[in-house]
Amino acid sequence: MSDATPDVRLIRGPLQSLDPSESWPGGDGAGAVVVFEGVVRSREGDGTIEALDYAVYLPMTERHLRRLALDVGGAFSLIALAVEHSVGRVAVGETSFRLRVAAAHRREALDATDTFIERMKRDVPIWKTPVWRENSHSAWARSASAGTGTA
Repeated sequence: MSDATPDVRLIRGPLQSLDPSESWPGGDGAGAVVVFEGVVRSREGDGTIEALDYAVYLPMTERHLRRLALDVGGAFSLIALAVEHSVGRVAVGETSFRLRVAAAHRREALDATDTFIERMKRDVPIWKTPVWRENSHSAWARSASAGTGTA
């Protein structure tokens, strides 16, 4: 990535919609800007959920996200990268994750987006726990499937 520092934010609750009038410095000089948003879906395995609770240890999670942003930014020659992830409860239909990347070309922007998300799910300490809709899932199945998955 250029000399720009990645924008990394951990935000309590759901992420707010992007303001279309807000300019993003990453867009300057970019031939491609990709915005990916992760939204909480209503199904988790074979049960119905109302929300996801995201738990993190803030200093460690922020450090891991920043390191990942710098690694991916450098590997794909990104102009800029911004990542936001929710902490705490996020209801079905709300946004819990947003990644913005800017690159000179489409392929780098798309590949960087995919790589960032895959590595974040694998390497960054973010734990999610489903909040089950009443009577949608047995306690035994819930404990077996809730596990320690990441976002």
